[in-house]
Amino acid sequence: MSNHKITDNLNALFDILPPGLSEPINSLGRNDDLIEVILDLGRVPTARFSQEELVLREKEISREDIAYVVQRVGEFDGDNRAGLERTLHRIAAIRNRSGDIVGLTCRVGRAVYGTTDIIKDFIESGKSLLLLGRPGVGKTTMLREAARILAEKKRVVIVDTSNEIGGDGDVPHPAVGKARRMQVASPSLQHEVMIEAVENHNPEVIVIDEIGRELEALAARTIAERGVQLIGTAHGNTLENLLINPTLADLVGGIESVTLSDEEARRRGTQKTVLERRSNPTFHTLIEIQTRDRLAIHEDVATAVDSLLRGEPLVPEIRSREESGEIKIRKKPQRARLKKTPAGLKRESAYQTPGVDKQARGDLETLSLFTYGIARDRMSKAARELEVPIDLKERVQDASVAVTLKHHYRNNPKPIMTAEDLGMPIYVLRSNTRKRMERFLKDVFNLKDSSLSEDEEEALEQTQGAIQAVLNGERWVELPPATSYIRRLQHQMVRQANLSSHSYGKDPNRRVRVFRDEE
Repeated sequence: MSNHKITDNLNALFDILPPGLSEPINSLGRNDDLIEVILDLGRVPTARFSQEELVLREKEISREDIAYVVQRVGEFDGDNRAGLERTLHRIAAIRNRSGDIVGLTCRVGRAVYGTTDIIKDFIESGKSLLLLGRPGVGKTTMLREAARILAEKKRVVIVDTSNEIGGDGDVPHPAVGKARRMQVASPSLQHEVMIEAVENHNPEVIVIDEIGRELEALAARTIAERGVQLIGTAHGNTLENLLINPTLADLVGGIESVTLSDEEARRRGTQKTVLERRSNPTFHTLIEIQTRDRLAIHEDVATAVDSLLRGEPLVPEIRSREESGEIKIRKKPQRARLKKTPAGLKRESAYQTPGVDKQARGDLETLSLFTYGIARDRMSKAARELEVPIDLKERVQDASVAVTLKHHYRNNPKPIMTAEDLGMPIYVLRSNTRKRMERFLKDVFNLKDSSLSEDEEEALEQTQGAIQAVLNGERWVELPPATSYIRRLQHQMVRQANLSSHSYGKDPNRRVRVFRDEE
């Protein structure tokens, strides 16, 4: 943050506080870290900083203290917010059942110049951009800075529902630069002002804070379809949060239930009813603000949503700002995938592990393996069963290959990030079962099961998919025709899953049907 210029007008906020409350804050010398001042009736006043709270006095807040502040701020609007003219500070009220104000949150508003350097390329790309993050992480600050930068070259209109972007009063805060600002009389009218901005003022960019209602999501789609760039924020911390929110899911394309044909369901190894993306997303790119100096970026929202719905690991691009001010970008990595290697062909993956592609188990070199979220005892048993040598390492730096589970990989834990920085092969397993681990070890050691052909292995994989589909609620699944030997193996697999199966038809078209016991 050392390269950032901060304007906070803190004196204006201190001037409205009851006498004597600002001195303890100033005495700390940490005004840049102040988040808000809390004044609740019958409680001691406190100042909240990023890591702690400070009691400003031992005397409790009285009704006179509340009235002192209320008389010095602007009028409270429909969402119980007020402001100080030509500043970015926000005063939010808590009322009792009679409508009287019994609490105040005096939040510090800062104009921070230079926060968008980390995503300047996306802001200037012309594509619509959606920011997510927890309250207080800096979404509105970044939105304000984006409006100022774009207004230097484009026609920018800010739809300012609670005057948080442009500040209170009729004249917007200098932090928004040349951008024009439209205020909203009531939060429930935000969607109408969004459409009005496009129809009346010919903007090239619309900036909108806190999209939270269905009508606002529909208005955003209408604006995007007219070719106007949208830069906005929405309620939610991650893309997954947004996707399961029925009100806002349309911002990222929405989801709908689709019924597959029997053949397609078997091919995918899923039940017949699946979730798919309904339409093109309103926003092209989504940025999760994890901290003020670390962002997770989904450059192509459509692709990211499709990956989520298919149950694939969601791996965003990570950008972070070092203490020196340097911006570090970790591009979305190419993941190792557990695919079979056809007989007679050498593996050509960038994740080839030297020395482990020999066929004879006695000549295999020991694989130094780091596991994250994997049951190490099961991995050891799987290795003993396959008679392959592995050495489980405690530190990722000591390994040559890393393996983790899908949901861990999506969360970008530090050890996996370290493995990626080292250029280490990373394998992602769908589940923590020994069967998955054996498949992984066969793949990484380039071993084949001599008892089964490629076609036979594929048939058994289809069987596993059918079992899972029935367990997920499918009434029954019929498998492709198979030999008597494969059908016998298929029946064994079904019995192990506590399901039922029968063979139908005549050879060579005889096949197995998998179903629940109650059929």
